Amino acid sequence: MSLFSRRKTPEQLVKLLKDALADPSSPAKPSKDGTPVEEVTKRLSEMKVLLYGDGEQEAKPEKCAQMAELLIASGLVPKLITGLDKLPFEARKQFAQVYNNLMRRDLAGFVSHAEGKPEILSALVAGYENPEVALNCGTMLRESIRHEILAGKILYSPDLWKFFDVYVHLPNFEVGSDAFATFKDLFTRHKTLAATFFTSNFDVVFAKYNSLLMSENYVTRRQSLKLLGEILLDRSNFDIMMKYIGITGDNVAFYYREKENLKMMMNLLRDTSENIQFEAFHVFKVFVANPKKPEAISQILVNNREKLIAYLRNFQNNKEDPQFIEEKALLIRTLEGLKIGEAAREAANAPLSQ
Repeated sequence: MSLFSRRKTPEQLVKLLKDALADPSSPAKPSKDGTPVEEVTKRLSEMKVLLYGDGEQEAKPEKCAQMAELLIASGLVPKLITGLDKLPFEARKQFAQVYNNLMRRDLAGFVSHAEGKPEILSALVAGYENPEVALNCGTMLRESIRHEILAGKILYSPDLWKFFDVYVHLPNFEVGSDAFATFKDLFTRHKTLAATFFTSNFDVVFAKYNSLLMSENYVTRRQSLKLLGEILLDRSNFDIMMKYIGITGDNVAFYYREKENLKMMMNLLRDTSENIQFEAFHVFKVFVANPKKPEAISQILVNNREKLIAYLRNFQNNKEDPQFIEEKALLIRTLEGLKIGEAAREAANAPLSQ
């Protein structure tokens, strides 16, 4: 932009964008150098410069705040998101950068605006259903859930289950991976929020999570297994980990579920992929190393002790990581020292359902 060119005011930019959105598919207009440029793209590009600055001028805080206020008042943000697939390619990129700037800096209460307009987050989540806008929506979603209040809105909405059931399984590798990155952020960025969510929704969350671990999609299976290890080993989720491995709970159905969790990890240890085996090891070790193992869990380990010890002694011996080597040795020692009495045998042989 020329040093002597006159930049448009926030009022002008918002008005011009609103007018351009009335007909986003109108013929491209030539810029001063003769290059065709869509009107919507042009206005969003100018907004981006106002917010980020450029090589000639730095962004001015008062103008940034003013433009944020005007955008919020105009109602254009929800309209732009729900109609993102109708915008030109460059316009989608420019809008995502504008949105992310407003969200990151929380200009003019932009976070509260998104909180009060649930259609904004829902439309961003639904963007994963359209490969043309999925990656743009993904960047905006992750910027949004940097704010705990917005992450909570998604965690406690029906939109969350679409990640479990649909989005992380998408055949488009880029889109599926992006969806999983958002999925992971929801469960790891705000630890207290996530721990509370897991506690209040334990059964449904981990029933769905176990289905991810059995996915036919290798990438989904591996990413889900790795994330499960991170979740269970995070100190904020100590109670969740204890429940997952069967330390808390007093009914038959509860112990059946935790025994199935252990059996699943033992099966994943035998997966044909070394990467899957390695990630399964980090969950399996939680069952073995915990000093307060339920009797039914101990019985399963004792029943399979010889095979498990033989397996671990030959498990990925090419790895030179001292921590991994020590963890393997600890599991072998723990398995060798396991003892089980009559009470444990009765617990292990209890009916699986009632």
